[in-house]
Amino acid sequence: MVLAITHIQTACADNEPAATPYRPSVSSPANLPEPGWLDVEMGWQRTKGGSDKYRDSFPVAAKLAFNKDWGIVVNSELGVRRTDLDNMQFSGVGDTTFQVKHRIPTADETTAWGISAGFKSPTANDTIGTGKTDYLLTGIYSRDFSDNHLDANLGANHIGGTTSEESRTQYAWAASLSHNLTEQWGVLGELSGNYRRGTATTSQFLTGATYNYNKRVVLDFGAAWGLATAAQDWQLFAGMTILLGQLW
Repeated sequence: MVLAITHIQTACADNEPAATPYRPSVSSPANLPEPGWLDVEMGWQRTKGGSDKYRDSFPVAAKLAFNKDWGIVVNSELGVRRTDLDNMQFSGVGDTTFQVKHRIPTADETTAWGISAGFKSPTANDTIGTGKTDYLLTGIYSRDFSDNHLDANLGANHIGGTTSEESRTQYAWAASLSHNLTEQWGVLGELSGNYRRGTATTSQFLTGATYNYNKRVVLDFGAAWGLATAAQDWQLFAGMTILLGQLW
C-alpha cells in the first residue's frame, strides 16, 4: 500500500523536542520533525500472501526538516528475504525512496495540508525490486480534534517497471485515524489501497498501538490484513521512532 492513516501525537509537557513518528502506517502527516534534528525510524515486518508466499524486511527511514515547513525523507529496507510462490528464496536490500516534503499551514492551527514529491531509486536487485525508477507525488491533509488525529493521503505515481498492458500511472489513497488513550499509549486504524489500470487493485486494513517511552523514543506494533484478492493475507510489524540528535 502507498497511502494510509495514522499518527499518534507524542506528549510534550514543555518545549523539549519530541520524536515525530510516521510509523507504523504507510501514510505520513503534514507535520515535519523538529527542524535541525535527525529523526530516524526502524522496524521489522513479516508479510504472508500477495505476490510472495512470505516476505520479511527491516524498513528504515531518516527524516530531516530544514524549518517547520520544508524537509526531506529517505526510506529503504536494510534487509529483505522473500519466499516466492514456488518456495524459492531471495535476499538483499530494498529500493530507496527520496522525497522532499512541504507543509502548508492554515489559519486554523489544528489543520494543515502538505505535499511530498520524489523518486524511488532501484537499489534492490531485480529479485527483490522492479529494477526501475518510479516517480512519486502525494497530497496530504491532517487535522487534530479532541485527542484524535486524522491523516488523509492521495497520490499519483509514475511506475517505471510495467508491461505493455499496464498503465504507468498508479493511484494510491489512504485515511487513518489515531487516538491518544493516555500520555504514553495510543491506538490507530487505517484503510489504504492502490489502483493501476491493467493490474489487480489492492487494499488493506491496518491497526496498531504506540507507546511513548519518552519524548524522543516512540515504540509501535500491530498488524494489517488484505481486503482484496491480490493483497497480502496478513502482515505483522513492530518498530520505533527515535529523535536521534541535533545537527544544527
